[in-house]
Amino acid sequence: MTGMPVKTPDAAPTRRRTGLTRWLGAAVMAALLGCQSAHALTPEEAYAVAAGDNDDRIAALQQLLAKNDPGLPAFLEALAADTVKIAGQRAYIVDGDEAREAATGAPAKLPADAEDVVNNNRMSSEIEAALAAGKLTSADRSARAEAIDALSAAADESKLAIIDKALAAEQDPKLQARLRMVRAKALLNAADAALRLEAVRALGDQASPEARALLMERLADASETDGAVKGAMQAELDHINRKLAWGEYAGVLFTGISLGSILLLAALGLAITYGLMGVINMAHGELMMIGAYATFVIQNLFRQHLPQFFDWYILLAVPASFFAAAVVGAILERGVFRFLYGRPLETLLASWGISLILMQAVRSVFGAQNVQVENPSWLSGGVDVLSNLTLPYNRLAIIAFAGLVLLGMTLLIARTRMGLFVRSVTQNRPMASCVGVNTAKVDTMAFSLGAGIAGLAGCALSQIGNVGPDLGQNYIVDSFMVVVTGGVGQIAGTVYAALGLGMVNKLLEGWSGAVLAKIMVLVIVVIFIQKRPQGLFAMKGREA
Repeated sequence: MTGMPVKTPDAAPTRRRTGLTRWLGAAVMAALLGCQSAHALTPEEAYAVAAGDNDDRIAALQQLLAKNDPGLPAFLEALAADTVKIAGQRAYIVDGDEAREAATGAPAKLPADAEDVVNNNRMSSEIEAALAAGKLTSADRSARAEAIDALSAAADESKLAIIDKALAAEQDPKLQARLRMVRAKALLNAADAALRLEAVRALGDQASPEARALLMERLADASETDGAVKGAMQAELDHINRKLAWGEYAGVLFTGISLGSILLLAALGLAITYGLMGVINMAHGELMMIGAYATFVIQNLFRQHLPQFFDWYILLAVPASFFAAAVVGAILERGVFRFLYGRPLETLLASWGISLILMQAVRSVFGAQNVQVENPSWLSGGVDVLSNLTLPYNRLAIIAFAGLVLLGMTLLIARTRMGLFVRSVTQNRPMASCVGVNTAKVDTMAFSLGAGIAGLAGCALSQIGNVGPDLGQNYIVDSFMVVVTGGVGQIAGTVYAALGLGMVNKLLEGWSGAVLAKIMVLVIVVIFIQKRPQGLFAMKGREA
């Protein structure tokens, strides 16, 4: 056997076993170290945060935050939940009948003389701010937003490092702006006058209502004694007031246009039934109510049967509200109003009785309480134009919707066969009848059209408020004022009157309040009608 190679034991398995043993040993050691680091909070540190004077407790908390102690959040959560007790220079977390040491988390027997930890508002704000610091880097935007709000409540110079770190990592523009506001708030209370000046300039650059409030509060605080800082505050405050004034003016303009568009939708139907047909329909508001309740029904049908398409229920609610009100209008015209043409007093009394009947019918079917119509998600929120001016999507949609309804109605009256018949019957009923126009049918179609437009107004109103049996009563008087002021039978006058009255109403509200503004608008309309009975646009020539 000489010369034959001698086999030696393979060393590879031995090396693999040795490597595995070392890896397991390292893993166990890392786990042990992790367990120790998870409870790196010492009993002395826990007790210092839980007991003593507020200033001392806050100082101890700041030291722990600077160390970035991983065991601190659980302890702070217990402090915030009022489940911490102290006894014998130790802090304990109590959960029912069980207790454990706050520092190590080990089970412990709660001493009989243990006392509750009491946190006043200041300490609670500091605890919440410390908890928020850990959430500022969360992937959830809502969690970061809540953390910023909590940090703002206790913003001071000691939080600057946390704020700057969060500001450097934040990508959302809105949250960045809020963090900059929190940073300026923290600097505003700094001991260094240069830092306070930096905060004042930052607040002036933001020019928001919150910045104005912070500067006004600081100016009123007697603790600010630096003349340069106070002068800079006053200068920036004047700058912010001038800048915010433009937003306030634009806000009044927008709300006036928004109210005008609602009045326009409400009055367009009356422009036909009253302006063109001469029917004083006091139930016009209840036709708006029917359109709003039709929208409510469509919303509930989508919620129950097509929840995945709920955001698009409004596309079906618009025609549904039109046809629901139009059908009711056709029934009223054929059953009541066609017997009362040329008798305005009887028409007024009959329509008033009909309005009461319709309101009671709705109460019987849907209940007396208001019902809520939820906006689709794409109509929620708004466009931030200025720091103090947000244009809600639902209001913008109503303005655009009013414009589309106006355009459609104008084309219908001016360019279609039905519109030609309506105009001919309005101008000269006997002659229209002589040339073969079915005047009774035209009356029904025209009244249904006016009622359907009232239903569209109700659909629009359901997107900005609750729907109830009294919905139409809030707009019937204003609608008549719009039609009369604009000129009976004049659609263009209705548009100008609706926008004008909406603007005047909102301007007066800012000066005298909502109730007095309504009264003053009514007085203005009465005086205007006395001076110009034909309205803004009077009929001319053969139309008159």
